[in-house]
Amino acid sequence: MNRFLALHGATGNAIKLHPGWRAERVTPPSALFGANGMQFGPDGRLYVAQAMGSQVTAIDTATAALDHIAPNGRAITGPDDVAFDVEGNMYATEVMSARVSRRRPDGRIDIVADALPSANGVTVFRNRLFIDEHRPGGRLFELYPDGSRPPRLIADDLDGPNALAGGPDGKLYFPLVPRGEIWRADPETGKLEKVADGLSFPTACKFTPAGELFSPQAGNGEVAKIDVVTGRWQVIARVRPGIDNLAINRAGKLFLSHYVDGGVAEVATDGSHRERVLVEPGWVGPWGIACDPSGVALVVDGLSLAALSATGQVRHIGSPLDKSAPRFVRAVAAGNPGEILLTTARGDVLRYDIGTGKAHAQAEKLGELKGLCAGADGVIYTLRASDGAVLHIAADGAVTPLIAGLNRPTDVLLANGELHVTENGAGRVVRIRAGAATTLISGLRDPRGMACLDGWLHVLDRGQRALHKISLDDPGNTAVIAENLPVGAICPLDFAGGLCVDQRGGLLIAADGEGSVLRLTPA
Repeated sequence: MNRFLALHGATGNAIKLHPGWRAERVTPPSALFGANGMQFGPDGRLYVAQAMGSQVTAIDTATAALDHIAPNGRAITGPDDVAFDVEGNMYATEVMSARVSRRRPDGRIDIVADALPSANGVTVFRNRLFIDEHRPGGRLFELYPDGSRPPRLIADDLDGPNALAGGPDGKLYFPLVPRGEIWRADPETGKLEKVADGLSFPTACKFTPAGELFSPQAGNGEVAKIDVVTGRWQVIARVRPGIDNLAINRAGKLFLSHYVDGGVAEVATDGSHRERVLVEPGWVGPWGIACDPSGVALVVDGLSLAALSATGQVRHIGSPLDKSAPRFVRAVAAGNPGEILLTTARGDVLRYDIGTGKAHAQAEKLGELKGLCAGADGVIYTLRASDGAVLHIAADGAVTPLIAGLNRPTDVLLANGELHVTENGAGRVVRIRAGAATTLISGLRDPRGMACLDGWLHVLDRGQRALHKISLDDPGNTAVIAENLPVGAICPLDFAGGLCVDQRGGLLIAADGEGSVLRLTPA
């Protein structure tokens, strides 16, 4: 299963290479852009939201056939959860655009409500629509799809509520993820009651046809069955950590999704590890990539960070639940041997030790940062989005802007002793000299990855789905060495990078379109 082929057809994935180059896949393509909220639709298929891929996919659970009913890059942006009403309308919470959209049975899409920061869980209960916001101070609302009333606040100041469901007692049940607790609310009065605690990052609440409450635990990969009267719970299924949501069909069969790797499976409920895989685990992206001389590459993969060995083995080492590793990484670059440099969503610049798994900050809270690269004497260069600046960060953490006003810079690379920047807004690559930018190549659509190999600067253009090379000694000497690359998927978050040199003298490409890592080498 290849998500890129489903959107572009068989010819959309036929990579065209310049003579003298060859391509191979270090990891195979992925089927989904991660896997978040799930719900069975009126047609009996399992609908899976993919927030990082702006996509909703229907799965035939008998055949595992996939149908992208809301494809990547179309009207629904960043869907995190879905629900259906009796008319067959599908409602999706768009977690990154703070709104709730509706897909009608005829395929038309409109917006039901907006101004709902981190809109996440959604359920249709007794033909009424409810949503919550997954954030500190999150709120619980009833929405009115007919537009007759504005959203009605039921409860607020909730600590990270997530996927919710209506229970046989008429109450709304939801987890408070960071607290490890399950709560319920009266949808009429807003009265709150704690149901259970002691769970490891519970991410959802769903009821079986028999009225039993199940909740997946992302922290340890267990599914709990909870007694809503006593609060006692027992483990009825065990899989790998990183569960995002669950769905239960009319026969009471349990299905789980994983936000870390996009896997979807039917899982036994007898406490065993037995599962029937519908979608194999894969990449959510990937987006940024950087390689160490040891052969280990660090990959930015949505909300997680992953280590990729030279033989293609993937190990997730950072996620929102893993406090031992950097979280919410936005870009990576090679540092000293044995370390990778990182920028994070918080605006930190980190040095990550591959051997120990520990990171220390060279600078913190600098704003929205994009790509970065290593300089001499412990210096790190990075890009700041707010003012289009190239920042020089000394080994002691001192920050000095070298130039500002660049048009949406995305990636930076030190090559031949000079800084080069991909300027996304201008569609070009510039060389920085004495505080001024000189164009090396223009006419690009979405440049955001660079690597230097054999005296040539290589630039990945996700918009053109092409790889360019420019002679550093003779910038007028350029060529396109690869076209029709499976890159350029639409993502609600703006990641940098996507290209690096590996330890064997090849180029690694984070192929976010098909969900693989490619290796290009000169023959």
